[in-house]
Amino acid sequence: MAGSVSDVRPSPMAPRAGEVPPSRRAAVPPAALDLLAQARRGLTEAATLEAPHERYATAHLAALRTAAAVLAVHGRPETTERRRRRIRSAWEVLPEVAPELTEWSALFASGAPRRARAEAGITTAANAREADDLLRDAAVFHGLAERMLSRRPGFREAG
Repeated sequence: MAGSVSDVRPSPMAPRAGEVPPSRRAAVPPAALDLLAQARRGLTEAATLEAPHERYATAHLAALRTAAAVLAVHGRPETTERRRRRIRSAWEVLPEVAPELTEWSALFASGAPRRARAEAGITTAANAREADDLLRDAAVFHGLAERMLSRRPGFREAG
């Protein structure tokens, strides 16, 4: 029936306004998929650790691997020589390439010094509640990143 509502509805496969069509998006590189899989294994391992400082460090490392996966897909080389010379953390770069992850970057950046203390074996670096909270946050962050990347061609479930 010409002129019906179904004739003017956008196709479910059509990109929304401002969205890049899937065929024009960069594919998810194998390195990003590997990083997501490593992060998932890290989250699983962290959940089994009894020592809070070890659980905290392992969960934070899983979050860092998740961020690295996003950067592997979205990252752009630094454009100026001055920026190329300066080493920047993943948490500093991530908001530039994925602004929707800015708050997550701030959260995990604030935990980096604690993770360093925990990795150094300082048992008081994190208590059980801090470790459990970070583990939950890292798992949510991983799921969010996985959903973001799953919209790209070549994505397969990390595992």
